[in-house]
Amino acid sequence: MLSIFDGLRDVTLLSTTVRMALAVLCGGIIGIEREYKRRPAGFRTHILICLGAAMTTMTSQFLYLNLHYYTDMARLGAQVVAGMGFIGAGTIIVTRRQRVKGLTTAAGLWTSAIVGLALGGGFYEGAILATVLIMLAELLFSKMEYRILERAPEVNLYVEYSGKASLENVLSLYKAWGLKVLNMEITRPTGTATHNACAIFTLRMNKKCRVDDLLGAMDLMAGVISVKEL
Repeated sequence: MLSIFDGLRDVTLLSTTVRMALAVLCGGIIGIEREYKRRPAGFRTHILICLGAAMTTMTSQFLYLNLHYYTDMARLGAQVVAGMGFIGAGTIIVTRRQRVKGLTTAAGLWTSAIVGLALGGGFYEGAILATVLIMLAELLFSKMEYRILERAPEVNLYVEYSGKASLENVLSLYKAWGLKVLNMEITRPTGTATHNACAIFTLRMNKKCRVDDLLGAMDLMAGVISVKEL
């Protein structure tokens, strides 16, 4: 452990101030990246989560060390870890096309709470290092993830089209590009329904084809109203 933090391990006014300030700083650093990407839980939410978790640990320490209450110092912190599931679940949504969004934000909130617990307990080194690694995961590893997804062997595409001829053109495009259709689900409007026909394709990609290029080519096809990756 770093000796610079040795005088801040006990629960004093100075250590409490430092822990709360670091909780605001670390929570804000994690949250500002989510805010930049316009996610449901952003800058202020992560600060509040981290600060609240830090206060929980400090309260447990104060009750045990200063007021000499017979209590388990880890009990309140354990409730924070479990309770974060309810807040995290509120950021996760399933879109109309069955696409899950918000998992990274929920994981960030949970990790922000853990950082707060570590700061509240005086584990400054672990909390600061965790914040740095979280930012690496959010900023650097996300770019790596996008590159991997671009070369994914299988993709799911949602396509809205105007008629049977458009669907045949889409299938012809897949064949011309050397893509294999692994699964196809088609929904056609019935009765007086005004929505367009749609289809969900599971495709086996090849090394020469990028998902973005395929989406761009399909957008330019006559009769194709919209196409999105699921």
